[in-house]
Amino acid sequence: QFKLIVENPEKPIASGLQLKAVVEYTPKCAEDLQDKLILLVDDDTVEIPLLGLIPYCDLEIDSEVNFGEMIANNKLVTKEFNIANHGTTSGVFRILYDGVVLLNIKPARGVVKPKSVRKIKVDICTDVPRVIKEMMKVELESRGCAEVWVKGVVVEQVLKVLGVSCGKVLKCINFGPLYFGTSKTEQIHLYNESPECMDWVAVLEDNAIGGEMGTDLQGNTDAVLQDLSMKNKDVDVSTLILCFPNQGTLLPYEKSLITVCFSPEEFEVNDSSLIQDYVLFLRFETVGKGGGCLQSLSGSHSRHVDLALMGSGFPVIVTFKPGTVIHFKDCYLGEQAQVVCTVKNESEFLPVTFSFRKTAHFNISPERGKLKKKSEKEVTISFSPRQIGTFEMKQIIDIIGTGVDKNNVGVLKTKSFHQIYLTLLGVCKSKRKSIIFTINPGLTPLISNATGQFVVRGTGQLSDTAPLAILKSTQTQVHTHRKNRNCMDDALIAFPNDRAASLRPSEWNKKYRTIFTKTERYNYIDPEFAYTDSERLLREENRKFYINFLSRLRQRRLEKEAARQFYIYNNPVSIGIKPAEGLKSPNISITDFSKEKPQPKMLALDDNCMLTSRQLAAIVSKSTNKGVWSWLSPMPSSTQEKQDCSLTLTHKQLHQIFIGPSTIDFGDVCVYSTTTKELHIINNLSVHIWIKIEIDVAELQETSPLSQVVPPLTKTHIPVVFETTTAGMFKSSFSYKINNQHIGHVLVVAHAMPVELQLSTRELVVSPVPGCLAGTEFRRTVRVCNPRNHPAGFTWRPVTGDRKSAFTIKPTRGFVEAYSDVECEVVWHPGFNTPETGQFTLCVRKGNSINLKCFAKVIVHA
Repeated sequence: QFKLIVENPEKPIASGLQLKAVVEYTPKCAEDLQDKLILLVDDDTVEIPLLGLIPYCDLEIDSEVNFGEMIANNKLVTKEFNIANHGTTSGVFRILYDGVVLLNIKPARGVVKPKSVRKIKVDICTDVPRVIKEMMKVELESRGCAEVWVKGVVVEQVLKVLGVSCGKVLKCINFGPLYFGTSKTEQIHLYNESPECMDWVAVLEDNAIGGEMGTDLQGNTDAVLQDLSMKNKDVDVSTLILCFPNQGTLLPYEKSLITVCFSPEEFEVNDSSLIQDYVLFLRFETVGKGGGCLQSLSGSHSRHVDLALMGSGFPVIVTFKPGTVIHFKDCYLGEQAQVVCTVKNESEFLPVTFSFRKTAHFNISPERGKLKKKSEKEVTISFSPRQIGTFEMKQIIDIIGTGVDKNNVGVLKTKSFHQIYLTLLGVCKSKRKSIIFTINPGLTPLISNATGQFVVRGTGQLSDTAPLAILKSTQTQVHTHRKNRNCMDDALIAFPNDRAASLRPSEWNKKYRTIFTKTERYNYIDPEFAYTDSERLLREENRKFYINFLSRLRQRRLEKEAARQFYIYNNPVSIGIKPAEGLKSPNISITDFSKEKPQPKMLALDDNCMLTSRQLAAIVSKSTNKGVWSWLSPMPSSTQEKQDCSLTLTHKQLHQIFIGPSTIDFGDVCVYSTTTKELHIINNLSVHIWIKIEIDVAELQETSPLSQVVPPLTKTHIPVVFETTTAGMFKSSFSYKINNQHIGHVLVVAHAMPVELQLSTRELVVSPVPGCLAGTEFRRTVRVCNPRNHPAGFTWRPVTGDRKSAFTIKPTRGFVEAYSDVECEVVWHPGFNTPETGQFTLCVRKGNSINLKCFAKVIVHA
């Protein structure tokens, strides 16, 4: 099978020349051959081996596909394995699998080209927790049958609350007794015991069964019922319990430190000694994976863990002896009076720390202190007046405790949470003092009596600066000299007693004249300290520069404010009308307020505000009570919609968006049929959201619309259409996005079945009916039922043997609508030697076939 083509030289080959030979291989059978080629060079022999190989395919496949650990979140997880061909020709493969766990094995058969690799995709639906260990058989050309094991574990998404010190699962936190207005914190660990990231949010359940909101559990039943009737039911429990942080993301198997703060607040009741016990539940719920898989309507895949919170609130009960109004003895200026007061802590559960504030004319010793349970302490209050009169002072006593820092939530700081007031009464009397009058030597002092002759010593104080009296010279003509009477300059007049002030340097551009004669007075200017002309000009230029600079700043600020006001009022809502300018206010009566219905509170978008179950229920009720919006805008169009739909929503906001059900189960559906289910969307936020659905499955391509802008507090739905031409179990998922950022998934399940009709009976006995005409009494009906959701066409075909059948059936063909039935009448025609049995075949178009056996029951009368 080897052929040598060569022309051997007759003469020796010179140096540098070559000889060419061609070997042809022509196989005649499918086997490898081996031979040799002998080359004679002078006296030497060289053997050249020849190998003839048949082309073949060498297929190799991965023996295992490992999905690892997955979360049961209704997603379709895809893995790939390879079929490699190391041979020289193409190889054929076929995958055989008869289980129900593995889905969408594509391609199930095919050809692998030489020196190439073919990737095979396998899907697994993570709908229920389980251990996956499935085997696929793969038939490989020239290699036989190989096994591929598919392994994986689907686990629940578990969220646990652990104690910080012990590390064990925590079910309850008991804060113990606290004063009203104080706070206490406890720290816990939130643990993600799952292999994927988890977004979580804290929800305070204020309407849970078993919760208590300020009930005195130590009292009897009658007292508790009376307290419940007195309390205000609309209590904002978000101020009682604070959780920081109250939302976040946990990495796989990560622990996060959470601070829970309990701050009891006293209800408005008459009994100040009322004890209030609290039992609340804090629920940590998962929002989904990576901020995407949102809360569904069914809630079947919403993982959560509850933490019970217990605590008690107590009022501050501090008494004073001799009372809250303290009288002091009358005393003179410079003296003091003391009263010893006993401060007692009446509480049986908690100590108290007090602090007296500073009060004028009164001193307290000690100013601060701490009283243990059921203990007392003496405090000395001294009345030391610093002026004469009757004093009634309010003494404030601060009760010190720990409270939440508003600027740093989760951190406690010491503050005054309660005040007690005392009334201090005291009188300071004055001593009599004799006044000695002296004769004025002639110069009138700064402070004098009415006559100007006598003055009281020691009651006046002189100023440190000399007086300077000035007035306009043009406004008086008293004792003016004739030569100075016509002076019109704006001069200043100096009084005779301002000589001390005239010694200091004055301004160069001001003139001074005497008060009587209007003679220009000598004005001394010190050349050592006075400004020169150039310095005055430079100083004036600097002054003008700064005046202009400030004026420009003011003008720029006014322009910015005007531009800001323009942008505020330049919108289609406001037309720039000033409030109350020419408009009359409407007349409002009490009946107008009574007609208004209370609106549910909108949840704030503040990160520090906790979600509560009652507020969520109120908002959901408001959204669901509205009519369903069938068709909405597919894309944001207005400015407000574009602004809202570009927001990145927090976990608490995503928790208020309901999209579901998370699993759409179409049940048993018929091939070639069209089935529709609704995907509900409820937007409980105060902003617009943009929902976009991404579908790659051919069976769901008729779903529309795939994009909607949902207004605030609105519910709508998207019809999901399922069509298939292949019978079998269908499981697939599609994804959706909120604001083009947050991703969620919906699982679609259906059992596609072929067209099928059912008979009410497989064997029909035809007997005569009394009272009928001869020849018409042998008849009976059979019911043809359609249990599927698609109309089915049928045809009756008689099964005849050697003899012609005596049975007929009508109608012989027809249609049966979905979930309905049709009556068919079977008639036996009696005759001489006619057969009493017959058979029909019900042939369903694109469906099954059913046989119907008919028997005639003939009654012979004697």
